[in-house]
Amino acid sequence: MNQNVKEYVKSLIDRAKKAQGIADKFTQEKVDELCMAIAWNIVKPETADKIATMAVEESNLGNYEGKYAKLMTKIRGGLRDMKGQKSVGVIERDDEKKIMKIAKPVGVIAALLPCTNPEATPVLKAMFAIKGRNAIILAPHPRTKNTNTYIVNIMRETLKKYGAPEDLVIPVEQVSMDISGELMAQADLVLATGGGGMVKAAYSSGTPAYGVGQGNAVTVIDETIDLKETANKIMRSKTFDFATSCSTENSCVVQVGIYDDFIKAMEVEGGYLVKGDEKEKLQNAMWIDGHLSSKIVAQAPEVIAAEAGIVLPEGKKFFMVEESGIGADYPFSGEKLSVVTTLFKYGEFQEAIDKVNDITSYHGRGHSCGIHSNDEERILALALNTKTSRVMVRQPQCLANSGAWTNGMPMTLTLGCGTWGGNIASANVNWRHLINVTWVSAPIKATQPTDEELFEKFMLEE
Repeated sequence: MNQNVKEYVKSLIDRAKKAQGIADKFTQEKVDELCMAIAWNIVKPETADKIATMAVEESNLGNYEGKYAKLMTKIRGGLRDMKGQKSVGVIERDDEKKIMKIAKPVGVIAALLPCTNPEATPVLKAMFAIKGRNAIILAPHPRTKNTNTYIVNIMRETLKKYGAPEDLVIPVEQVSMDISGELMAQADLVLATGGGGMVKAAYSSGTPAYGVGQGNAVTVIDETIDLKETANKIMRSKTFDFATSCSTENSCVVQVGIYDDFIKAMEVEGGYLVKGDEKEKLQNAMWIDGHLSSKIVAQAPEVIAAEAGIVLPEGKKFFMVEESGIGADYPFSGEKLSVVTTLFKYGEFQEAIDKVNDITSYHGRGHSCGIHSNDEERILALALNTKTSRVMVRQPQCLANSGAWTNGMPMTLTLGCGTWGGNIASANVNWRHLINVTWVSAPIKATQPTDEELFEKFMLEE
C-alpha cells in the first residue's frame, strides 16, 4: 500500500474523529435539528434540480426525472422514519425485566457509494450517521465524484450554519480503489452500497460492515389480479430512472392461463415483445464476454435498440423477452440493470415458487421478490418458501422495496440480503444499524421455571 494513501486516509479519519467527539455530546434535539436541516437544504427544488442534472450528466446513467424523484421521496421518507425516534441516551426501558437500553455512536463510518444512485444515497447515509451522532466519510464511484462533492458541500455548509462540525460529513475527493480499501480498513464501520466486488471488499476489510447483495427481483402474476393495473405498476417500476435500481422487475413469472393477455396489457403500457432473431441481437448487445455491457446499463430504450440493431416502434418504453431456462446459459434470467424484463410461464403455483427460487439462486439470492395476486394463501406460500428478504404484494417493486409513501417499509437505498446474499443484515439498512446499544440490567424477582414447566412433554412420556 502506498504510504501516501495511508496518510491521506488517516488525515480524513483524524478530522472525522475530532468532529465525532464533539457530536458525542449532542442532545437528541440537536441531532434531530441537523437531520432536518440537511434534508430541507437538499429537497429545495432548485437544489434537487441541480443534483439530479449533475448526476445524469456525470454518470450517463438513468434519467433526470427518476433522480429528482428519488431525492424528493427518499430524503423526505428517511426523515419521516427518524422523526420522534430516540437515538441519544436512554432509548428503551422494560420495567418488567428491569432492562434499560442506551444508544451510543459507532464512531467514524466509511460509506461507499454507487454510480447508479449517486444523488440520494449520500444524503440518506449522512442523515442516518448523524442521527446516531457519528461522523461519515463518503467515498463515491469515480464516475460520480463531482456530484458527490457538490452534495457533501451542501451538507457541510448546513452543519456549519447550525453550529455543528463540518467534518461530520467528509467527501473522498482523491478517488481510487486503494483509497477506498484503506478507508474501510481505518474506519469503525463500513456501509457499502454497490456492486458485488465492492461489498466483498467491505466484508474483507477487517472492519465491521453492512454490505448489500446483488439484486435480481422477480415478480409473480396470477389469474386473480387486474392485469391492466398490474402492467401499469410493472411499467412504472421497470422504467424508473431507466432501471438503475436492483429492485426493478428483472423477471415476470406469469400464470400460463393469463400469459397472452398479460403480454397484451404490457404492450399497452409501452412494452415491446422481442421476436425472432431480435432476442439473439439483444443478448449479444447486452452481454460482452459474459458481462453486462456498460453501453446498455441504465440507458434509454432507444439507445439499447440502436446498440442491438433492433427497430423499436415509437412509444415503446421497455423490452420483454420470453425465456424458459434459468442460469448461466440463459443470461436473460439474471440481473440486467436495464429496461428489459424476462417473461416466464408457470402452471401450478408451486412451479412459480420454484422459479423464483431458481432465478434468485442464479442472481440475487436473498434480495426480493414480488407477487400480484389477491389470493392470501398464495402470498403467504411465496413468502414462506422463498429465500428473499422482501416480498412486495401488488406493488411496483423498484418503488416499494426501499420504502414508499404507500407501504410501511423503512426508507433507504441500502437493502440487506441476509446470509443468502452474503450479508449480515436482511433489513432495509437505516440509522438503527448505525448505533451501539448498551444494555443496563437491574435485579428482578427470580423467575426460574420448574422442570415440569420446561420439560412437561418429555416427563409425561417417561
